[in-house]
Amino acid sequence: MASLPNGAASASSAAGGGGPAVVDKEVDFANYFCTYSYLYHQKEMLCDRVRMDAYHSAVFRNAHHFRGKVVLDVGTGSGILAIWSAQAGARKVYAVEATNMAEHARELARANDVADIVEVIQGSMEDVVLPEKVDVIISEWMGYFLLRESMFDSVICARDRWLKPDGVMYPSHARMWLAPIRSDLAENKMEDLEIAMHDWNLFVEDTESYYGVNMNVLTKAYRAEHEKYYLKSAIWNNLHPNQVIGQAAVIKEIDCLTATVDEIREVRAQVTMPIKLDMTRLAALAGWFDVHFRGSKQNPATQEVELSTAPDVNGGTHWGQQVFLLTPPLKVNEGDNVKVSFTMVRSKENHRLMDMEFTYELHESSGKQLPAITTKIYLE
Repeated sequence: MASLPNGAASASSAAGGGGPAVVDKEVDFANYFCTYSYLYHQKEMLCDRVRMDAYHSAVFRNAHHFRGKVVLDVGTGSGILAIWSAQAGARKVYAVEATNMAEHARELARANDVADIVEVIQGSMEDVVLPEKVDVIISEWMGYFLLRESMFDSVICARDRWLKPDGVMYPSHARMWLAPIRSDLAENKMEDLEIAMHDWNLFVEDTESYYGVNMNVLTKAYRAEHEKYYLKSAIWNNLHPNQVIGQAAVIKEIDCLTATVDEIREVRAQVTMPIKLDMTRLAALAGWFDVHFRGSKQNPATQEVELSTAPDVNGGTHWGQQVFLLTPPLKVNEGDNVKVSFTMVRSKENHRLMDMEFTYELHESSGKQLPAITTKIYLE
């Protein structure tokens, strides 16, 4: 995840009439991008070995895509992808960064003897004007569950403005996944909710006893607020593979060379996931993503590289997985099927956050079908 102000959604909205509200760039910067201007945040991403190894392998195992070529790094952050591109033989690298991290990127380029190749440009990708078209666009744009943060909009803008017809995207493809899981998180969050409500009830009693004001009329709203926080918000977690109790399903595939903003603004899918574990409980669905570095049909990679954020015995990545609690959970057995209808749209309040709706129903191996249950989840 890197940093670039996103004006693509704004422009599209203004033209589309019925689309989301126009994004205020100053508010967007204050709410989102400023985080990426801190080295501690960059360090967190740079310490992610899965992330780093995948990008490093993609660049250096496919150096023919970079050798003598012009590269655009969208949201360069610390500048490491731009530096690797230069080390792989790029003739010129334009490294665009919205925040003051741009100065650190310049320092790193100088310290690694590629300042004559890497030109760091501080500004919005939507506003930057390059002197030439580029052969490669490289970017680490992925957010939680792939699309949170909506940074891919800026990559699409860069591609449409600056990539040559025979150019390649790094990464070239992406997929979103869902899987049924077992977890104790639901019980833990329910316990947290009950503790919060117990504390509220004591507060109501004390306020009336000491100050003569009855606050009980707000109890329903307070509970709804906390139910959203504890039960209806996506939970970051690094799951163990043995928590996955059924077959994972792809819910979205993206070709980075052809995808449009409209295509990713709303994601819909219907999937069936067979349960593979007997006498267990479906407590939640888990979401993750993978991206691939394949080049293009016209200019394929010599060696394809995959970056996966799936549950891993070694602990996974800084992206982890997103856990979507199902309340109530369902008792399931091997041979059962869980059918899920999924919708994800951008939040009306903040286009970088996501609102999701899951409708899930259990089809037991005996032929019995349980009633469908619909729940809303917020990826904030």
